[in-house]
Amino acid sequence: MKGKDIYKIWAKENSKWANWIRPVPFVGINENMKIYEISDFVIPKIKYITEFEKNTAIIIDLPGNDSIGEGLAIAKLGYIPIPIYNGTDEQPGAIATVDNNNIKLGLIKGSLELEKIKIENNALPVFLLDSNRVNRYKMDVSIFDNSWDIYPQDMPTAEYLLKNDISKIIVRAEKIQRDLSKILYKFQKRGIKVLFTDGYEEPKIIKIKKVKDKEI
Repeated sequence: MKGKDIYKIWAKENSKWANWIRPVPFVGINENMKIYEISDFVIPKIKYITEFEKNTAIIIDLPGNDSIGEGLAIAKLGYIPIPIYNGTDEQPGAIATVDNNNIKLGLIKGSLELEKIKIENNALPVFLLDSNRVNRYKMDVSIFDNSWDIYPQDMPTAEYLLKNDISKIIVRAEKIQRDLSKILYKFQKRGIKVLFTDGYEEPKIIKIKKVKDKEI
């Protein structure tokens, strides 16, 4: 399948959340990418959420395609996975700070699984992020820095979430990255509860501190 075919599977028609799916990784998908190249892609069993919660959106911020696998597990509960990956590809033969190939192969494999899951038109979102996006460590000047940040315009506003009766956001991550903190702080100010889980513990309400622009 081509990138546009994969994109159409993820950006489901009639979904009010599809506009936030970033097209960047799908552009780099081509028919020469073989699904068997990704052998570590799994859909894990999750315990921190066990059923659909009508007032809750979820953000999964894990390394590489781990977020895709976990997003599909949550999709089986009634959520719609919304991939937000915005990294650019390095030139052929170059070494980059972020492995976007891992993401693209995960989207290919994940699309086959997603087609098996019935997604309702009113499904709430589980946003998928790659926590490796902030990798900016360059061992050598020849390494291509394709790190990226998530910005407020990359996600729905607090007003849009509240309009759709979302009053709580669960963040599943190893830690909350600084760029995401800035977005969550705005949600929090509008009265949306932010909960955090490392995937093992039950989600708990946390307080997000204001992040200064120069810290992003």
